Amino acid sequence: MMLGKFITFEGPEGSGKSTQIRLLVERLEAEGVAVVQSREPGGTSTGEAIRELLQHDAAGEPLGDRSELLLFTASRAQLMDRIILPALENGAWVLCDRFIDSTMAYQGFARGMDLATLEAINAFAIRGRKPDLTLLLDLNVEAGFRRLDERYAKGAETHDRFEQEGNDFHTRVRDGYHALVEREPARFRVINADRSIDEVSADVWNAVKEALL
Repeated sequence: MMLGKFITFEGPEGSGKSTQIRLLVERLEAEGVAVVQSREPGGTSTGEAIRELLQHDAAGEPLGDRSELLLFTASRAQLMDRIILPALENGAWVLCDRFIDSTMAYQGFARGMDLATLEAINAFAIRGRKPDLTLLLDLNVEAGFRRLDERYAKGAETHDRFEQEGNDFHTRVRDGYHALVEREPARFRVINADRSIDEVSADVWNAVKEALL
C-alpha cells in the first residue's frame, strides 16, 4: 500500500483555513482519495482538552510562554501517534489546520523563543515526519481581524486568547511565516487569501495538483 500524503494549512488569524480545508476535502474525495481531517491544537480527546486550556483559559490562570509551548507540543505528539501517522500508513491523505509552523510563527517569531529549541521540540513531537506540502494562506492583519469581527458579530463566539493579542504580535506572526517560507521554499506554497473563497480554493487545488498529484 502506498503511503498517504500530509498537507498542512497555515496562516494568520482570519485567513480562511477551515473553509479551504473543507473545500479541499470535498475535492479530494471526489477524486477517490481517502482523507482524514484534523486540527491543532486538538484532533484527539486529549488534544481538544488542551485546546480549551490554550485558547480559552479553561484553567483560570495565566499561561507562561514555556507552558504554552509544551501544551501545544503535547497535543501535537498525541495527534501524530493517534491519528496522523496511522492514517498515512493506511494510505489516507491527512489535512491538518495548523501544525509545526504555527509553533515557529507564534511562539518563535512572535513570542521570541529560541528557534533552534522549537525545531528540536517539534522534531521530537512529530517523530521527524514533516508535511509533504504546507499551504500558507496569506492575509494582512487588518483584513484578518475585519473577517473575525464579522464572524463574531453573527454569533455567540468571542475572540480567543491569541486573537486578543495586539497588532504588533500578529504582524510578527505573519512576518514569521514569510521567513519560514524562505527557509523551506520547496515545502511551502503561498496563496493570497485576500480574495473570494472560490479564487483561493482554485489556487489551493492547483497547488495540490502540482505538488502531489
